[in-house]
Amino acid sequence: MKETNFGEKTRVLVVGGTGSLGRRIVSACLAEGHETYVLQRPESGIDLEKMQLLYSFKRLGAHLVEGSFSDHQSLVSAVKQVDVVVSAMSGVHFRTHNIPVQLKLVKAIKEAGNVKRFLPSEFGMDPSRMGHAIPPGSETFDQKMEVRNAIEAAGIPHTYLVGACFAAYFGGNLSQMGTLLPPKMKVDIYGDGNVKVVYVDEDDMAKYAAKTLNDPRTVNKTVYVRPTDNILTHMELVQIWEKLSGKELEKNYVSANDFLADIEDKEIPHQAGVGHFYHIYYEGCLTDHEVGDDEEASKLYPEVKYTRMDEYLKIFV
Repeated sequence: MKETNFGEKTRVLVVGGTGSLGRRIVSACLAEGHETYVLQRPESGIDLEKMQLLYSFKRLGAHLVEGSFSDHQSLVSAVKQVDVVVSAMSGVHFRTHNIPVQLKLVKAIKEAGNVKRFLPSEFGMDPSRMGHAIPPGSETFDQKMEVRNAIEAAGIPHTYLVGACFAAYFGGNLSQMGTLLPPKMKVDIYGDGNVKVVYVDEDDMAKYAAKTLNDPRTVNKTVYVRPTDNILTHMELVQIWEKLSGKELEKNYVSANDFLADIEDKEIPHQAGVGHFYHIYYEGCLTDHEVGDDEEASKLYPEVKYTRMDEYLKIFV
């Protein structure tokens, strides 16, 4: 399969284009000048919000392509129209959990034979480094590795974009579980609060996806999103908020043992979330390994002026 020339206008199909990240990837691809296609699945036809979103994309110049995961040939027909496929299927337990469905997409891409790059739904922790993960949250990483293995077995050129916590879920709430808003009086600090974590605005993750999808430097590689100014400890994030809000929060330091103490008593989605938080804030899984400049998104694409967390948090003041 011939690689797309860097900078050449590329035909891109976004799967999961109406989701939280997917809609941003569609917008970023359009802004980047890619000829952008969005998979329109039959179930979208009974969801008013999704249909309105899809047709807003169409007004901006995107093409809507019908296809269903229950109709293999429709997927083959869809991917035959493009050079690159980007999947933004949801992989979190408290929303729709669709990672394994991508195996049908891999099968269609293999049969079509024309796709020059596939970006599966990754974006967070690197699943190849999470073999030790706590169940049931480990299921996400196991499934992502199953998809990776299928991609590589099929010989499909690919890029894995990973490495950061989405600011909407981990930044605005100062990394507190059970809310998306910053606490008013008291904040839980994980461990001593000094483990380095990586935060990224979802709009910036989408921009990096749109940049890397036809870059010959990133074919068959993992690209880490690790913007220098957004590598922060939990305590540093809280201190940014305290400076912006002018209010000091009461700190409740939570030990690793206390954090995991009642995990089995919680609902499955909550158990998965607790496990992921543990790996990020206690183990430091996002920053416990070196990443070269040739594999880090903000170094590869310095033209993307990423949002710093002090800027991001201003909206909550």
